[in-house]
Order: sequence, then structure tokens, then C-alpha cells
Amino acid sequence: MSERLLVRALKGGKNTKIVTLNGKKIVKMPSTLGKLSGLNTLALQDNLITKVCPELSALTQLTTLNMGNNLLEEVPEEFKYLTSLKKLHLFGNKIHRFSPEACDGLINLVLLNLNKNLLTCLPPEINRLHSLTHLSINYNQLASVPEELCFLENLRELQLNHNQLTHIPEEIKFLKKLEKLLLIRNSITSLPEGICHLTNLKILDIAGNIIQIFPPLFQNLKLKEFYCDENPLLLKQPVYALELNEVLTLQEITSRFITNQLAEDNPLLKQAIKHYPQAREKISQEKVCPICGKSFLNVWLECVQFVPPLKNCKMSRDVQWIPLRKSVCSYKCFHQRGPDVFGIAQVQSR
Repeated sequence: MSERLLVRALKGGKNTKIVTLNGKKIVKMPSTLGKLSGLNTLALQDNLITKVCPELSALTQLTTLNMGNNLLEEVPEEFKYLTSLKKLHLFGNKIHRFSPEACDGLINLVLLNLNKNLLTCLPPEINRLHSLTHLSINYNQLASVPEELCFLENLRELQLNHNQLTHIPEEIKFLKKLEKLLLIRNSITSLPEGICHLTNLKILDIAGNIIQIFPPLFQNLKLKEFYCDENPLLLKQPVYALELNEVLTLQEITSRFITNQLAEDNPLLKQAIKHYPQAREKISQEKVCPICGKSFLNVWLECVQFVPPLKNCKMSRDVQWIPLRKSVCSYKCFHQRGPDVFGIAQVQSR
């Protein structure tokens, strides 16, 4: 049956636009496909193909390729020649690596589906997929998200469900067009502050992780849907910090003085700090106390503030309060906190 379909396609020559050979128990990709230079869509789903044929490189007008549910072990180098490709489906294979040059020519790719494979990591070359808007890598074995992924400036949807992720890089803040982020069933312990800068994010699902508390500016997100079921979120209970004698180091006293003077536009300090790059870098890490509004660096009280759920947002039914991480600069400020702020740790020093 597959032979007849292929013969019929070959008769069409360059005029053949679509070839569908799904579920034909094909073991080897037919090399004669290379003769169909005008092909737009190639469907080879549900077969037994382990490798692509070299002749695939001739299909420079191909826009959609579906090789889902085959036996591929890598994203092959031949894909770099598919410069017109927009949609690539590779779900349900045994892919555990990318060929080093596989991403080079996929300049027009907008959708990549790698669900249900064996990937443990993604190559830095993933950042060459500049046009990518939808990326799905569910049900793999990813242990981390490479920083390079966060520079896909056109990405609108990112699905990383059912992996082995423990954290998300701070660089996620660069995905300015991201609208949908799914991180279901991983081992993520906390969300980076960078996620709060995703001004276009509308859907966030972190169900089934081990997150207890959210970044300070989390409530600034304009989410339409938010799901956080099966996370050990902190509950609104009075768990106060153990009060110790508050002794600041000379470095901390100095850094607080400098940062607060800079905030007041002290002209002498602003001029002097230009000559000390290490000091500038250190000061760039400053935090601002939510109680007194003054800056600090290395010593603080870890607190949690409970805020109401996001307005006009569809979310998990059992969430009554959103716990936000807050850092308070001193016990003096801690005692002046509002009724929804609680201490959760001792003074921390780095």
C-alpha cells in the first residue's frame, strides 16, 4: 500500500505537495522522496524509522514534517537543510541527543514537538531557532533548562511537563513574548524572580512541584489562568522568626550607608563609585526593605506575606492565599510589619 502511494506521488514529481505514509510499518525512509523537491508536507507518523535518509536534504520547500511515533534516536543533521520548515513533530521517538548542526538551517521553524522522548538536556544551539513560537518537551528526562533557551525572543508557549527539573533559570525574564508556561510534575523548589517580568504571561501551571513560596513581585503578573495544585505552599499561620541580638558586620553597615546615600543622589558617592567596579557589582545586588524602604545587602529576615489570589484569574480551587517571599532588613522593621507578614527563618548572612 505504501509503495503504491509513493509511486503515485513520484508521478506527480515537483507538483506533488503532500505525502502521507502514516502507520505503514515503514522501517527505512524511502530515498526516492528526494525527487519530490516541491513537497510541502510529509507525514511519516507511526512507523519504525530509525534514521532519516540523506535525500531528505533536497526537500527545501518542506513546511511540515511529522515523524512522530518512530524510532529516531537523535534530531539529525539533515534537518539543517530544511530551511522552509515551520512545523516539526518528533514526539514518541527515542531521541536523547541533537546532532550538533541540526538547528543551523531551521530559521523558519515556529513549532517543535519533542514530547515523549529521552532527552536529559538541550543543546546550546537551541537558541538558533529564532522564529520558534511553540516548544513542547513534555515527558522527557530534562534535569535543567539551558540559559540559551531563554533567548528565543519569539517564544509564546513553552511546555516542560513531566520532567526532572529542579529550578528555572533567572534568564527566563528575557522571554518577553511568552504567554503560556507549563511546568507540571517536576521537582521545582522555587520560581525565579525573573518570571515576574513576563508581562505577557497569561497561563502558568506549576502543579505537582515542591514550591512553598513565590517571588516578591509575583502578584504583578497579569495571569488569566494559574494552577498550583499539589505544592506544599506555606499556609497562613503565625510562624515567627527566632529573635536574636542584631549585630551587623562593618561591611553590611557600610553597604547600607552607601546604597541609601546613592538613593538620595549623593553627588560625591555617585562620582566615586564609578572607579570601583566591584563595589558597583555588589551594590547592584541590593534589596529594598518593604517596611522602611531602605536598602540592604547581606543580612535580613526571611518573611512571608500572604496576599489574596489574583483577580480575574481562573486558578486552583483550594488556594485561598498566595505566599510571597519578603526580606526585611531588621527586627525593628519586623516588629512594624503588617498583619499578613510572618517570619519564617532566622537572620541570614551570606
